[in-house]
Amino acid sequence: MDAHTLDTSTTAGHTAALDTASAWWLTALDRLERTTVADPAIGFLQRGIRSLPLGGMRDLLRGRPLGHPVHPVLVQVPIGCWLSAAVLDVVPGAQRAATTLTAVGLAGVAPAAIAGWTDWADLPPEQARVGLAHAVSNVAAVACYTASLTARLRGRSAKGRLWSWGGLTAVAVSGALGGHVAYRQAVGPHPAT
Repeated sequence: MDAHTLDTSTTAGHTAALDTASAWWLTALDRLERTTVADPAIGFLQRGIRSLPLGGMRDLLRGRPLGHPVHPVLVQVPIGCWLSAAVLDVVPGAQRAATTLTAVGLAGVAPAAIAGWTDWADLPPEQARVGLAHAVSNVAAVACYTASLTARLRGRSAKGRLWSWGGLTAVAVSGALGGHVAYRQAVGPHPAT
């Protein structure tokens, strides 16, 4: 067996594994889109969010002045901070900076979440189901990063890093779910009023 044959075999193995993982993920998302178990809760939450007296703030939260949803713009703060904290966690002497970025990321969650929930309240059932899973993943991420910040502030940097990596994993799942809603399910800009 020559080096070229080995390289082709390795590449084919990686491609097959990626194809298998992709098929599994898309099948799981298709099932999530079709399951109706959470529909009563989804309907209740959507009606509640739509009934909030937000006035003109609703259009701002939905990104109408930009011509596209503002939620994807706002999530850059927590995601960017948390990813940067993960990088700094492997840099010697950068614990204070990683702690600061973890805290700033947590502070950026509220605006992103409010805009996301405002968009989600008007989604049709298939998209709302995946959107709810996206929100649950975000709650897991926030819980992990809150635990990380608490550990870091108590001087338990190793524990803080572990919680941070768990949070980053939840953020990755959440991002994949959000991307599915935005792109595969084609949620675009809200119509102009």
